[in-house]
Amino acid sequence: MLVMKHASKIYPGGAAALQDVNVHIKPGEFVFLVGPSGAGKSTFIKTISREIELSSGQIFVDGVDVMKLRNDEIPYLRRQLGIVFQDYRLLNDRTAFENVAFAMQVIEAPSKKIKERVMEVLTLVGLGDRAKNYPSEMSGGEQQRVAIARALALNPKILFFDEPTSALDPELTGEVLRVIRSLADLHITMVIVTHEMNFAKDISDRVIFMDQGVIAVEGTPQQVFSSENARMREFLGKFHQ
Repeated sequence: MLVMKHASKIYPGGAAALQDVNVHIKPGEFVFLVGPSGAGKSTFIKTISREIELSSGQIFVDGVDVMKLRNDEIPYLRRQLGIVFQDYRLLNDRTAFENVAFAMQVIEAPSKKIKERVMEVLTLVGLGDRAKNYPSEMSGGEQQRVAIARALALNPKILFFDEPTSALDPELTGEVLRVIRSLADLHITMVIVTHEMNFAKDISDRVIFMDQGVIAVEGTPQQVFSSENARMREFLGKFHQ
């Protein structure tokens, strides 16, 4: 489903965001990407969507070599990838329904199909009764759930979450995590960047700990959270003080 081979990203000035990263994520797998700020987690996602170009290496999504795509083919790639950002990125002058529908309108989906699918995914995230509300009329947690519905609208092959709860208080964080947990039950392939360690421990299939652009520890939650890797222990210690 998703394969990265010897992926590296060196920024001007020599800073290495990714260093020889090798990853293989299988269909239906739920993978958590954790690590300190600046570890390369967001760069990991941005290179897959071709928002950022790799310096070297290869990325394959469902067998397609992402790095070889022409510029006019990249929009199609991005439609295969549902991405949920920490800052929602909703259109403030459009309702929840219109925000979710926008992605389908861009590809000129039939209006009947749009209406059915939009209401389906809004209901899935618990917002079927909020379709006519604008972002300003919704809490941060509700706005993030609209963003999740929007990412789901086109039935993406992989769903990415880039720190989806970092802008939310604990109560609103809980409602977003409950939605993500419910999606895990649907066996959608998901990659989530997060600092919610207990959540990662409870429901992930695999955890990848990144540090300074390198995958330092990888395995089941039990393997990673019991690792003796010094940087992993230091990172986890910040959440148990």
